[in-house]
Amino acid sequence: MSRTTEKLTDTLYGLGWATVKKLPEPVAVRLGRTIADIAWKKRGKGVQRLEANYARVVPDASPERLAQLSKAGMRSYMRYWMESFRLPAWPEDRIRNGFDPKDIHHLTEALASDKGVVLALPHLANWDLAGAWLTTKMETPFTTVQERLKPESLYDRFVAYRSSLGMEVLPHTGGSAFGILARRLRAGGAVCLVADRDLSASGVEVKFFGESTRMPAGPAMLAQQTGALLVPVTLYYDDTAVMKGRIHAPIDVPETGTRAEKTSSMTQALADAFATGIADHPEDWHMLQRLWLSDLDPDKAPRADKGTP
Repeated sequence: MSRTTEKLTDTLYGLGWATVKKLPEPVAVRLGRTIADIAWKKRGKGVQRLEANYARVVPDASPERLAQLSKAGMRSYMRYWMESFRLPAWPEDRIRNGFDPKDIHHLTEALASDKGVVLALPHLANWDLAGAWLTTKMETPFTTVQERLKPESLYDRFVAYRSSLGMEVLPHTGGSAFGILARRLRAGGAVCLVADRDLSASGVEVKFFGESTRMPAGPAMLAQQTGALLVPVTLYYDDTAVMKGRIHAPIDVPETGTRAEKTSSMTQALADAFATGIADHPEDWHMLQRLWLSDLDPDKAPRADKGTP
């Protein structure tokens, strides 16, 4: 990314947080939908990749159905951004009432155990809103990691944004994040990780909608090393202003096997939980990048491949 492009990207994000949060909500909703529809009609690489990914999730979908899904997917993606730009200005009552998950007892019981909780989510709906709800309604601070973005000023914006919502944000690079996350969990704290994509060599290979991909080893390894509970969470939108979701049952650490075997088994269970939520609401899965190994250039795989912030 050139310096000019980096500066432009940072400026656009800055305008989003400075301007969109001041708009009346109906105006922001219409703006997000308009931007989404324009992007969808242009059929750039992101839209094409989104549609190709949906073809794995809904293998019997016709071309017309896939087009409908990708259009709905872009609208969902822009809803995420419009909400995220506005979240710092939302009153606490709006955040408390902005998320309504099913099976919340899995979360309350996990938190009450004082064992520490690793909440793992895919790129579904608005994970930042779910995090703000956790810190506000559930009064549970948590720690997460943030990929280092370019320019550095853009990374700083995301850290400041998520910190303002009550999250402790650690940089993904530098080597110290895992140790800090482990300490938070051993103290009975919570960790939240978006965990449906890791195409680097350190990712764990899993079957996902019948094909191979890689997902992060971190959630399973943290649960093994600290005794924390690994709890999958899936999210979705409906026709209301309230985001919905499901708290899945904790994933058990296998009693036998090597550490690598246990990590593989737990990560596969995590992938299976993600798949149930994505299959039910594919249009809310914001995966605009390559995911399956068969889509990678064989000359470049395995490789690091950055995702969304």
